[in-house]
Amino acid sequence: MTRLNTPAIDQATGQAAELFAIIKRNVGKVPNLYATIGGNTPDVLAHVLSTGATLGRSTLSRLEQEAINLAVSEVTGCDYCVAAHTMTGKLAGYSTEQTRELRAGGFAGGARIDALVKFALGLVQQRGTLESGAVDALKEVGFTDRQLIEIPLVVSAILFTNMVNRINDTTVDFPKAA
Repeated sequence: MTRLNTPAIDQATGQAAELFAIIKRNVGKVPNLYATIGGNTPDVLAHVLSTGATLGRSTLSRLEQEAINLAVSEVTGCDYCVAAHTMTGKLAGYSTEQTRELRAGGFAGGARIDALVKFALGLVQQRGTLESGAVDALKEVGFTDRQLIEIPLVVSAILFTNMVNRINDTTVDFPKAA
């Protein structure tokens, strides 16, 4: 059972109603997470959607972003985002087994994605400044300085939704992660 008030989507007015209409048009529904955020703080939902649009222009591929989303969601224990990103990870091209691998913190299918997942998890789990070897490992598999700035944006975006879901215990409205 959710803990935060989530007004009915069809009762939304103003900015929330506008954002819900955009989401429904683009996704086919308003996921429970977005309903909770937008129903309480439309400005924050607008920010979340703006960040998503920025990430859509990122030089990180959809596969790379989904790898981060899966690994970080698993390590933070967000069942909602694990389910959502297992589905979107499959839509991006990962197999069920590959989504499990990414959630476990690695990727045998390629050194670039494997290094990226390990780096993202290091950002989340380690305190202080990362060792230069962590940055060097990403550069060795072809990540650019621009991408080293874009990676924390992906991490921070998924951490935000992970945290909201962990506070709210958001009802999962995606297929259960396999």
